Amino acid sequence: MTDEDAVLLYVGGPLDGRVEVREARHGAPLPVVTHTHLHDGPKVVHVYDLHPLTPAAGVYHLRAAEVAEVAADQSPAAR
Repeated sequence: MTDEDAVLLYVGGPLDGRVEVREARHGAPLPVVTHTHLHDGPKVVHVYDLHPLTPAAGVYHLRAAEVAEVAADQSPAAR
């Protein structure tokens, strides 16, 4: 890890508690991250929004209201 790398924490959803070190060579952290959970049931997409703490640290918070909406929009019944 270098001084330019970013440390990112995920809060909520299936990624809760995950810590990611994004190397500076990959650029700035993305403002929104999606995580697709595949299992025996329908596909569920979780959306996380970045809340920067410092230039080198941030927290991705689960966008809770969007979880059900995104999952419903992508289900076969919604098509």
